[in-house]
Amino acid sequence: MILQRKIIHVDMDAFYASVEQRDNPQYQGQPLVVGGSPDKRGAVAAANYEARQFGIHSAMPSRTAIQRCPHLIFAPPRFEVYREISEQIRSIFLSYTDLVEALALDEAYLDVTANRKGTHSATAIAREIKQAILQKTQLTASAGVSFNKFLAKIASGMNKPDGLTVIQPDEAEPFIEALPIEAFYGVGRATAAKMQELGIRTGADLKQCSDRKLAHHFGKVGLFYYQIARGIDERPVNPNRIRKSIGAETSFDPDLEGRAIIEQKLEAIVQEVQQRIERNGAKGRTITLKVKFADYRQITRSRTMLENVAGKGQVLEIAKELLRGVELEAQKVRLLGITLSNLNAEADEPSYKQMELDLQLSLLSVEPFDEIDWK
Repeated sequence: MILQRKIIHVDMDAFYASVEQRDNPQYQGQPLVVGGSPDKRGAVAAANYEARQFGIHSAMPSRTAIQRCPHLIFAPPRFEVYREISEQIRSIFLSYTDLVEALALDEAYLDVTANRKGTHSATAIAREIKQAILQKTQLTASAGVSFNKFLAKIASGMNKPDGLTVIQPDEAEPFIEALPIEAFYGVGRATAAKMQELGIRTGADLKQCSDRKLAHHFGKVGLFYYQIARGIDERPVNPNRIRKSIGAETSFDPDLEGRAIIEQKLEAIVQEVQQRIERNGAKGRTITLKVKFADYRQITRSRTMLENVAGKGQVLEIAKELLRGVELEAQKVRLLGITLSNLNAEADEPSYKQMELDLQLSLLSVEPFDEIDWK
């Protein structure tokens, strides 16, 4: 019998904001965001659940957030604290398995098919992990348990905060068929809108589409959609996951005007990016410049080298060359950003199978799950 995987996705609940509430008792029960001040054109990095009731969410401009909730509390981010707590949580994960794939400071996949504790129940492990996180950090986490990453990820978000959701093998097909297409992990807003235009509104609709149709409309990712509509996701939990890019950006108030001052600010951003590159031991070949103007129009310019970009000097040189190609006359700049991408290690993309057009039924069917203890 094929050993079926047991995957857990753990997602901390409003992580940054919850840390600030934990460390500042006066914030308890108050709408709070972590992010930049509305006076300095900041943005929301994280919002607690009280703030979300006002429609506030991450990446929202701080000025918009304060308009929606005038008594909103803004807490400046403390990333060193968040990283320290994230390491504490990771140590809990590693006490169960080496197969831990961190997606961010606040979420990770775990493959507990074979685990250090010899526990047969993935759900029991998820429950223990949640309790250990609470005891060690006084923070809550939500967990999803299933037989692949796609379903575990969706499950973890179903009963937040402090949730634990299990999607067992015999529940997967009806669950996916009833799922709104907007709720599919990996289907963004633009893709969901395009699917709606094609009459694809639920997992059942997606399942009715042929691999040819999905590949025609969505390219190779269409084959991934074809698979997940059938509960198939063979991506392994990758403990050596490498981030896809490293960068930094800064908003300015007042807006920048004049090429000389813009180049001066750009150099400071390059310095920050270089520190992050060195901290992560990263190497990459593509430099991207991002410029947002006062009228909120945004452009990007990129250059890819044949070899890895070497050191701050080359990053700055390429960044300035890209900036020279941008028309700045009579325009004010609201934001500048620099990113290094095309990193050496392979990015963690879904493994799209080049399926033959006459897919065999055996590929599409899920193997039996006898003797697997989920509860």
